[in-house]
Amino acid sequence: MAGPLTALRERFTPNSEQAPRDTRPPGRRRGAKRHGKPRRTGIRRFFTWRKLIAYAACLCALLIGAFTVLYYSIDVPKANAQAKAQSNVYKYSDGTILARTGEINREMVTLDRIPTGVQHAFVAAENKSFYKDRGVDPMGILRGLVNTVAGKGTQGGSTITQQYVKNYYLSQEQTASRKIKELVISLKVDQRNSKEDILAGYLNTSYFGRVAYGIQAAARAYYDKDVDDLTVEQGAYLAALVQAPSQYDWAVASPKAKRLVTRRWNYVLDNMVDMHWLDPAQRKHMRFPVPVAPEPAPGLDGQAGYLVDAARNELIASGVSEQELAAGGWTITLNVDPAKQRALEKTMRQGLDGTVKRKARAHGSTEKKQSRADAAATQGGAVSLDPKNGRILALYGGRDYTRHYLSNATRGDYQVGAAFQPVTDAAAMDAKVRNGPDAGGLPEVKRTARALGMDTDGGFGTRQSVELGLMGSSPLKMAGVYASFAHQGKRIAPGIVKSARRGDETAGLPKAVGDQAIAPAAAELVARNLIMDGSKDAVRTVRRPSAGQGGVSDDKRAAWYVGYTPDLVTAVALFGEDAEKRKQIPLRNPSAQRVADMWSDYTEQALHNVPPAWFDSGSEGGAVPNPAQIGPTGR
Repeated sequence: MAGPLTALRERFTPNSEQAPRDTRPPGRRRGAKRHGKPRRTGIRRFFTWRKLIAYAACLCALLIGAFTVLYYSIDVPKANAQAKAQSNVYKYSDGTILARTGEINREMVTLDRIPTGVQHAFVAAENKSFYKDRGVDPMGILRGLVNTVAGKGTQGGSTITQQYVKNYYLSQEQTASRKIKELVISLKVDQRNSKEDILAGYLNTSYFGRVAYGIQAAARAYYDKDVDDLTVEQGAYLAALVQAPSQYDWAVASPKAKRLVTRRWNYVLDNMVDMHWLDPAQRKHMRFPVPVAPEPAPGLDGQAGYLVDAARNELIASGVSEQELAAGGWTITLNVDPAKQRALEKTMRQGLDGTVKRKARAHGSTEKKQSRADAAATQGGAVSLDPKNGRILALYGGRDYTRHYLSNATRGDYQVGAAFQPVTDAAAMDAKVRNGPDAGGLPEVKRTARALGMDTDGGFGTRQSVELGLMGSSPLKMAGVYASFAHQGKRIAPGIVKSARRGDETAGLPKAVGDQAIAPAAAELVARNLIMDGSKDAVRTVRRPSAGQGGVSDDKRAAWYVGYTPDLVTAVALFGEDAEKRKQIPLRNPSAQRVADMWSDYTEQALHNVPPAWFDSGSEGGAVPNPAQIGPTGR
């Protein structure tokens, strides 16, 4: 019989057949809960709230430390190389020099010469917190980053101080290192300089377009007056202009750009009211101040200015900033062929005077030269390009760049008329080839026009407006559209720049041949409708397979002919314009045949040493639907 001592021994002696008891304190036993919650295991134990706060604090400390090092290591440099600006060299495709540009047009002025209302307009436009911030606006930078990530443009949220630093001390390159320098130097400049000095520096270094640097040059370029005499309305326009000088220049702005700059002009004035810098009653009666016509830069007379402008606009659209171009040092080679350029200039000059030879019908005779009044009231524009690659081989913008600043080759404010008919045909054929006989209609025409590269802001409201070609377009756009027909329906974006280099830097250029705008079979059917059989006077002298369409616009203000061979696409247009008032008027001699003869004369000269070529079939296996199977196209 076991005694009490034996019972106690058995109770506290573990049985070898039983699992050992866990003798650790309850808080440390495996699987135990701490304060009623399961213990974190694995990677989760590194992400408690306390540790996250600690990580954030460490990161902030590191950033502050890094910025402190940068702050003391980056000094305010001397003025940048803008004072050492170089010329840009523009060359033809064969390497011969077309023009040199790059002289700096600037006159420094003190802040007391700039009206207070004009000063306030720039602050209201660019940096409302200018007089309070320390040179950098953290919320503006954050807002800019969010907008960039959201796809609303590369908005940097820069203050006026930052823009001044970029213009005066740094370069226009878009790199992280440059942006960091800009932030540090802006903080230091704001400490060292007064707000008045910074604002004066900003206004004297900003680029306004029209080769105008600084507010004084801009006042002269846009309003033909000294900066002292600018009104608040005019100052608000110049403040709005800084955002996109080439796009917002009223003399050359598209209808869309005019709406944008007008909206921004209103935004500037409304901000001035909000900041109590402008009386609401005065604001209510303000009207948009249309700038004066621009005066072209010297040395760009004849066609040189039009070619240079076309190249500049293409590079800016490709991502090269206006400031980078203005700083100079670029060698820009164009696709323009000197021989074809000379031929186009000769044809357009004779056509505007009414003396283009019409061998087809007059057996070598020439037309009677039109009156000086008729010639003065007629403008001409033309673009010629290679349909295989979209390269612009010749461009005619007007009689003389120094006398008519607006390029007739790129302006899109005249109705295109019957030259739009092939686009309507293309829409109907493409819809039926893709979707069957019930597809098509007005929306399809607009979609096709946009896919082919046309602007579709106006003229597509009714079927009648489409049938009459009431939409505006330019010779450049129409040459691209017809080149797309010749390139099996792939969109052709005409390009004038062959290359652009500055030192080791090379500008990126867009692809000339884009996506499929219309089906290849539809493009070939359009071409079949346009191909001439040699019986028409417009193409008899060309002596090669040709296609084209032209006519006079419904308002009689424009006459067009857009035609092509397998080697060359050329759009020619004549526009009626009052030379003094610079407004559209009906042509004195609205002859479609006259423009067709100009196309024929130029094409004959441009291809005189090129063997005739035949149109290639773009359809797979040569299987092309018969036009009769497609049905009527509205012709």
